Amino acid sequence: MTIDELVGLVRAGALGPDPGTLAASVAFTTRQGARHAGRGRSYRNTVVSLRVEDAVGSCAVEEVSDDVVHDCVGTPVAELLDHPEPAVRTAALDAYLMHVRPHARSGAESVTVGPGSSLEKSLARASAVVDLLRPAPGERVLVVGVVNSLLHHLRERGATYLPCDLKGGRTEWGEAVAEDAVSALDECDTVLASGMTVGNGTFEPLLRRAAAQGKPVVLFAQTASAVLPWFIGSGVRAVSAEPYPFFWLDGGPTTIHLHTERPS
Repeated sequence: MTIDELVGLVRAGALGPDPGTLAASVAFTTRQGARHAGRGRSYRNTVVSLRVEDAVGSCAVEEVSDDVVHDCVGTPVAELLDHPEPAVRTAALDAYLMHVRPHARSGAESVTVGPGSSLEKSLARASAVVDLLRPAPGERVLVVGVVNSLLHHLRERGATYLPCDLKGGRTEWGEAVAEDAVSALDECDTVLASGMTVGNGTFEPLLRRAAAQGKPVVLFAQTASAVLPWFIGSGVRAVSAEPYPFFWLDGGPTTIHLHTERPS
């Protein structure tokens, strides 16, 4: 399975309605900055989201203009799948697939991230994600898309890790962050990667390299949360899918969906 093959199935109507008959009714951008209490570093997120019928699909992006997003309103999904902006293409595919195969009806285990501070919710979500990975003590995990709460839980469970992010930099504990995930994979046993890899084009090269080396891949996805479960069995072992609204937007309970089987 590739993203292009999945899009081909959508275009052919093999997974649901003709995408030319469904349009984006709402398009919006969420921009946030965060610094959890007790943490020494802050971070920013920008996410493009499109609503198609009852579903919202999303894709994180470095930068996008409001005009690009707003111009998506009223445009059929079939056209948005050809949009020049990768984040729009990804959000459109995500929204379509979430409409035709909602997480709650896909056989995934729905888990509530309870109310709390931003740090408490971040740690609770990270614990559920690391449970999917099941790292053995001493196992070296390539973490693509650095989330310090994930690193916290890996450290607690005795796993070592190599943090990787296109932005580079350092972790909360001062560890250097690699920038090339495909090359870094050679030094690791398993992969824990963000759905953001879909939007920035690094997902498929990473998946191919991991499959060639027989290394399992687990994904945590706000970006493309309805897209990535289709790759289970094609190199992906499990996906923690978190559709909009994300845990960092609400201090109350929110939901993630743990996929260990491909949607049917």
